[in-house]
Amino acid sequence: MNRDYQKMWLDLGLDLNAHDSLLSSLETGYRDFFLNRKNRPEEMAYLDFVMSEVHGLRIKELLNAKASGRKVIGSFCVFVPEEIVLAADAIMVGLCTGADFAMAEVEKILPRNTCALIKSAFGFKLSKVCPFLEAADLVVGENTCDGKKKAYEQFKQLQPNLYVMDLPQQKTDIGREHLQSEYQRFLTAVEQLTGVEITAERLRHGIDLSNKKRAALARLARLRAADPAPISGLDALLINQVAFYDDPVRFTGAINKLCDELEVRIRNRSGAAPDGAPRILLSGCPMAVPNWKIPWLIEKAGAVVVGEESCVGERGCRNLVAETGTSREELMAAIVDRYFKIDCAVFTPNPERESHIVEMSRALKADGVVHYGLQFCQPYIIESMPLEDRLQKQDINFLRIETDYSMEDVGQLQTRLEAFIEIIS
Repeated sequence: MNRDYQKMWLDLGLDLNAHDSLLSSLETGYRDFFLNRKNRPEEMAYLDFVMSEVHGLRIKELLNAKASGRKVIGSFCVFVPEEIVLAADAIMVGLCTGADFAMAEVEKILPRNTCALIKSAFGFKLSKVCPFLEAADLVVGENTCDGKKKAYEQFKQLQPNLYVMDLPQQKTDIGREHLQSEYQRFLTAVEQLTGVEITAERLRHGIDLSNKKRAALARLARLRAADPAPISGLDALLINQVAFYDDPVRFTGAINKLCDELEVRIRNRSGAAPDGAPRILLSGCPMAVPNWKIPWLIEKAGAVVVGEESCVGERGCRNLVAETGTSREELMAAIVDRYFKIDCAVFTPNPERESHIVEMSRALKADGVVHYGLQFCQPYIIESMPLEDRLQKQDINFLRIETDYSMEDVGQLQTRLEAFIEIIS
């Protein structure tokens, strides 16, 4: 990372020593997990550049945009509608929640048995190492679990510009009405923040940009059904992670160029893994940068991850917003329709998620499903048990894993994954 950015980081209030430690760890992990891999698609060079400047050039872009009057909105969840943010000519970025940092300080505020994702958000804030968080004019949280809901009460003391979105827990008519009300409240908040009136024309523009980005990611997901897989699961996960904070137009163009290359690789039978390598569908909790442990271990064991049933994956890009509406009310209703289809584990009951996992397994020709649950993430861990029963009845091999962000359990996980992959081979 270019150290010429140090003044910029200092002006944002970052702790330079802690930030340098984070960047050093990130650079080492990225080299080991990604840059040392063979036969990567050439267009992955764009993603490598993005990651090399993730706290540098991209932050400078955000600050330049702010200087010109635009607003930056940080988000922790795929339920926050990017269409509304883009309609107000604002910028939405995902926030860092993928690594342990300042855990001793975090555990003075939160119970030790809080899930790693929540603790990570607090750690990045307390240690002042996340420039995206510090650059945001508004930070949007959401109550996708009881842990988040209560933790935001404490996070508000650290992040005064926190806005919390209340999400429905059931897919009923009342639940849909509640989501529509919350999205209307969010639209009003974005208008107040930006000073921009979100008209039907502006909303249609935001929908168009978001749809194009999701369509590019969905195109990538479909191409991974080929055997041999044209791209590794690690690289595909990285793409889905970068989608949360890169410029949407630039990112969409880069991913479509990558897909063009992958189509050529498929025709030439040039794979990121050998022909016939065991194929794994990774399911469960989201994986934010730099949480790459599980797919790294799976692919290190000789398998290839061909899909992610996750918010950082297929759940985040599934379904587009219908663009047939003409009025702002009709377009807002279309946005609600799209997001209400998300099968997050917050919903009860949630049979759609089980069905989607079965569908993805068949479509991607997966030999097995590895379910990834963060320790103390009750919604996904509880769902993993009936899911295992459902998949076994469908003759789909299944392995349930619970872990955190540390590398302390790598040996144990590697043994379990190697045994599972040997069984399905």
